Amino acid sequence: MDNIQKHFTEAQDVLAQFISNPASFKNIEATGQILVKAIKNGNQIISCGNGGSMCDAMHFAEELSGKYRNDRPAYPAISISDPAYISCVANDYGYEFVFSRMVEAIGKKGDILFAISTSGNSANILNAINAAQKRGMLVIGLTGKDGGQMASLCDAEIRAPASEYADRAQEIHIKVIHSLIDYVERKLATR
Repeated sequence: MDNIQKHFTEAQDVLAQFISNPASFKNIEATGQILVKAIKNGNQIISCGNGGSMCDAMHFAEELSGKYRNDRPAYPAISISDPAYISCVANDYGYEFVFSRMVEAIGKKGDILFAISTSGNSANILNAINAAQKRGMLVIGLTGKDGGQMASLCDAEIRAPASEYADRAQEIHIKVIHSLIDYVERKLATR
């Protein structure tokens, strides 16, 4: 029973650290403004991540293109998560290129790469960032720990507090994702 309760108290502690840092909310607002501007300008959002972060990238894209809380127009968002595509690129080029190849294929100037990595050091995410920058895309990063190599490469970074395991960062990331989608919906509903 103690181990079960520990999951919740650890999550509560990490969330309290995130909430107590005023930069957390400033970074979310700045990121939301970037997303709104891109959508208003007719650009798309391409999201990516590994493992649980891929699930978060998919969740982010489906709620932007589908629906979050209210009926509204669909927003142009897609996650790089097709298993046939990923296995093709991983087989032919290596797993470190599964995201960058798609960014090369569909990314355009003004688009957004929404990259998620709890360590900030995933090679395939770093390659996607490099590909995005070459295309004149903006990069939004959700990271954890110290932000890793991603921290200095992102136009906007939202970092979960350092914790021993990735699951605590992922719990912050999903709250950030919902907050960003809500921000986008509210801002675009006023036009």
